[in-house]
Amino acid sequence: MADGLSVFLVEDEALIRMMIADMVEELGHHVVAEADNVRDASAFAMTAQYDFAILDINLKGLYVDPVADLIERRGKPFLFATGYGPELLPSLLRRRPILRKPISIDQLKAMIESLFPDAPPRAPH
Repeated sequence: MADGLSVFLVEDEALIRMMIADMVEELGHHVVAEADNVRDASAFAMTAQYDFAILDINLKGLYVDPVADLIERRGKPFLFATGYGPELLPSLLRRRPILRKPISIDQLKAMIESLFPDAPPRAPH
């Protein structure tokens, strides 16, 4: 983990996805897989090698919960990044961490630290 954490990023808005990816990199981590729809995200959820995932709740009108279920089956941590509230999630996913858009780098940093409290601090790139 000296090189930071590997992140699976699911976001359907290209500019927001690039912004979040830039924040992840600035915090010393790296995005290893990206998807903008449920089909591609489901495939990456099961095959990509990542430490945790950041998921938008609504992908082009489809909810991301099938992807979240796949990630949960692999035992990987994940958080939601959304402009929506938790009420759109199935009840079992409502207890997952949620970053409200617009996301700040400080919020993202705090959320990553809460998911990985034992990870050593990383110098930004």
